[in-house]
Amino acid sequence: MLKKIGKKSVAAVFFTAVVSANAFAAGEAWDYSSLTSGIDFSSISVGVLAVAALLASVYAGIKGAKIVLSFVRGQ
Repeated sequence: MLKKIGKKSVAAVFFTAVVSANAFAAGEAWDYSSLTSGIDFSSISVGVLAVAALLASVYAGIKGAKIVLSFVRGQ
């Protein structure tokens, strides 16, 4: 049963690769520039970086607290 599922999965991946390769080889790539030109990603990147900095500070605080507690315990 597992071998049949594996063969079907490999066949599906191969079929998808062949179809997508043929679609791109046709030379008619879709142009989304008219849709994405009006979007400003700068505020999104600032938000993502702010969340990352917040998480980094929380993890650093947790690690620092663990180090201090290990010094207090004497381990």
